[in-house]
Amino acid sequence: MTFIKTTEQDSKYHHLEKMAIKELLYHINTEDKIVPLAVENALPQIEILTDTIVQKLKKGGRLFYIGAGTSGRLGVVDASECPPTFGVSPGLVVGIIAGGDLAIRQAVEFAEDSTKQGWVDLQAHAISVRDVVIGIAASGTTPYVIAALEKCNENNISTGCIACNKNSPLATVSRFPVEVIVGSEFVTGSSRMKAGTAQKLVLNMISTATMIQLGKVKGNKMVDMQLSNSKLVARGQKMLAEELQIAPAEAIILLAKYGTVRNSIKNYKK
Repeated sequence: MTFIKTTEQDSKYHHLEKMAIKELLYHINTEDKIVPLAVENALPQIEILTDTIVQKLKKGGRLFYIGAGTSGRLGVVDASECPPTFGVSPGLVVGIIAGGDLAIRQAVEFAEDSTKQGWVDLQAHAISVRDVVIGIAASGTTPYVIAALEKCNENNISTGCIACNKNSPLATVSRFPVEVIVGSEFVTGSSRMKAGTAQKLVLNMISTATMIQLGKVKGNKMVDMQLSNSKLVARGQKMLAEELQIAPAEAIILLAKYGTVRNSIKNYKK
């Protein structure tokens, strides 16, 4: 299979420094419109991967994201949003980034080039055959991620990926690859743009669909969300008042007593 790194191809836009702000924004927006269609084209792959994740998590497994740079940060963000949004434990969805937590805020030189550290980082979480590991890399060529998935395969751990080049080395080593082909970037090689947006959309789809399948949403409401600020308390209050047909004042008392919308509904007595 032919591998062409389209994420690194030369931008079709030239002399960007000579463009007015209005022109820059217009062209960036034009390129961004390509992303949703590219994600749509990958829906069959996303479905297969998500189904695998759901089945593993229903049996007590965990979901791991592993990546470097922008891709790693996106995985960390998605993982960190699952506990407050869906009320799951922080260990159910785990984001791992090359270079560790420092790399979330700043670049760690050559961290993505290690072919050993990715597996070491996964082993620190006692990775097992019950789990699923998704490698995230726009180019699909990041050594840290590829080598980690190769070790997962050797140990019979389910692997997937989110890459933005067709037939990449990462997709080749993934049992359930997702390839979202967005083409060249507005700024040549700046894969934090279209590729990063595509990866974020796919991560949203995977984690949200998985949590719904795990019963973490009732109707269309986040009934297990953590009430960690005033906005979320108010949202929970509104949910309860509408669901139980009670006054807001009674709803807030229930939340204070039972902690979550789900528990409040479960324990409510007319």
